[in-house]
Amino acid sequence: MLTPLLVSLLTDQALITIVVAIAVVLVVGTTGLVVARRRRAELPSATKPSVEAGSDEAGSDEAGSAEAAEPRVAEPQVGDDAGEPRDTPTRTLEDAELPEPATPTIEKPESAQGRLVRLRARLARSQGSLGKGLLALLSRDKLDEEAWEDIETTLITADVGVAPTQELVEKLRTRMRVEGVGAQQAREILREELIALVNPSLDRSLKVSRKEAQPAVVLVVGVNGTGKTTTVGRLARVLVAEDKHVVLGAADTFRAAAADQLQTWGERVGARTVRGPEGGDPASIAFDSVKEGIAEEADVVLVDTAGRLHTKTGLMDELGKVKRVIEKSAEVDEVLLVIDATTGQNGLTQARVFAEVIDVTGLVLTKLDGTAKGGIVIAVQRELGVPVKLVGLGEGADDLAPFDAEQFVDALLD
Repeated sequence: MLTPLLVSLLTDQALITIVVAIAVVLVVGTTGLVVARRRRAELPSATKPSVEAGSDEAGSDEAGSAEAAEPRVAEPQVGDDAGEPRDTPTRTLEDAELPEPATPTIEKPESAQGRLVRLRARLARSQGSLGKGLLALLSRDKLDEEAWEDIETTLITADVGVAPTQELVEKLRTRMRVEGVGAQQAREILREELIALVNPSLDRSLKVSRKEAQPAVVLVVGVNGTGKTTTVGRLARVLVAEDKHVVLGAADTFRAAAADQLQTWGERVGARTVRGPEGGDPASIAFDSVKEGIAEEADVVLVDTAGRLHTKTGLMDELGKVKRVIEKSAEVDEVLLVIDATTGQNGLTQARVFAEVIDVTGLVLTKLDGTAKGGIVIAVQRELGVPVKLVGLGEGADDLAPFDAEQFVDALLD
């Protein structure tokens, strides 16, 4: 046990230690305050910059007196009222320099002759197998029944059709028997008979000339996906290249963005597009297009219609209505039926139905470069008694050309 004297000594020592610690804290704190005050006193006071009054000497007596005389303006605080606006002139619309509006670039279509040369080369590449196959069979040393059956098969496979094929084979057999079977003779005989089958005597001209007080009206029809809108745009390029004033009618109101697509074609060649609301009445838009064409004294009005399946009776009847409504203000000069050449005999079936509903005056075969079945040209003409007037070969803007029987056959045989 600790003695009372030892306890007393320890208690006195603890009290001394506590007193010393408190004294040290007070001294340190006092010293910090003194140092802080001295540092603030040594900092330079903020001064207002001198104002130059026609002299380069800053801080001159004149500037100082002017500064002293000028009352100090208090800085605005939150909640203060707004001051008077500056009396500075403002720029008007006339003073502002606005950017010049961009002028749309109007393309110049390729010449008709240039298109024909290029398209014939494409047609020859796609259809050459048909001509080569026929020439190889006809150039045999001996044309027996098996050879003639092969010729018939080749023609039918190319979608020439059964009746035209039988007619062609019969004429070839007669002439080859009489005139010989040499390679050159076989080519000439085949060329002449194919041209006769395509029938160059048909009127393939387009009625696109203005008549007295109204423009020529061309109605373009067909099933979905055959390329009607593209055909209208390409045809507009051809007509504009002939210095004709063209108005486009966007009567395809069912396909999304069809009117935008047609308007883009028109802007590229400088033809105005008449359009209506999406899902609107096609007959009404077609009528407005012709009305605008009459008011503008246009040469041609091209009306693009919605694609419709030939099996849909209601849609086919609507097509007849479009034509009747147009005829209230102008005569329809051309009804062009667009057929996808790659569909073969199905395209022929479509053509029959359209011809029953509306008076088709001409055919447009598209994608002819994408198939080796060029015989559809012969078959569809024979079926409808309507000439092929235009052919599309490719996806370019100028890949549309008038159909020529002799050039078509020469492309087959090249």
